[in-house]
Amino acid sequence: MKVYVNEITGIADAIVSMFMSKRTWTRELEINIRDTCDRVLTRHGQLKNTDLLFLDDFDNFNNWLNSLVRWGCKHITMLRFIDISVTVEGLHRGGQDDWDAHAYRFNNRIIRNSTRLATFDYEMSEWYQDKILPTDLALIYLGVNIPDTINKDGITFVKTINGYIREDLKDNKDAKRGLYMLSIPSNFIFKINLTEYAHVYKERNILGNANPEVKICCEDMTDQIEGFHKQFNRELFEKIKN
Repeated sequence: MKVYVNEITGIADAIVSMFMSKRTWTRELEINIRDTCDRVLTRHGQLKNTDLLFLDDFDNFNNWLNSLVRWGCKHITMLRFIDISVTVEGLHRGGQDDWDAHAYRFNNRIIRNSTRLATFDYEMSEWYQDKILPTDLALIYLGVNIPDTINKDGITFVKTINGYIREDLKDNKDAKRGLYMLSIPSNFIFKINLTEYAHVYKERNILGNANPEVKICCEDMTDQIEGFHKQFNRELFEKIKN
């Protein structure tokens, strides 16, 4: 399994929101914030390597971000302006279903490998590869030959991945998917705002009761998010009231 945090966006919007409630916002301040973010952030939302020409900008940005997370963990709407884009490659399908349980938190912004539109072979995620042995593969290793067809009540079923399918449905993807195991690797992309990520982190991190591969996915993701900005860390996610 591999996890890729693609980008973090909306930071300038979140900083601007901080100045609205007490009417300290001005259009000049907002332009300054946006121009500063443009200078210190890459197009993916990471902090650039410090440029001596823009030291004041980096200081201003970090001061704003420190204030934002200090207030945002209580006033959580501020942190909803910040979006995180993530691609996950190869999480087992059962674990993907666990992650998918939070689709509301993603504002339904998640697209996955379809077991209806895609075809799977004897595949399984990395985490399962040395832990389970499907019956089909076990029989092959034991040298046990099983028939290519089975006749049941006058109906012919043909051998396919993990079992048999009625002959007239052997190429039907809806029938095939009924034999897929939850260990098959699945890819997906999703987007989530920072406030909602805090909830997912608290549910799926290494100290929780999630599936082990889901925990690994969550912790890897969180490390990468903190790699973008040190303020977006586990301590913050635990503090956010969500």
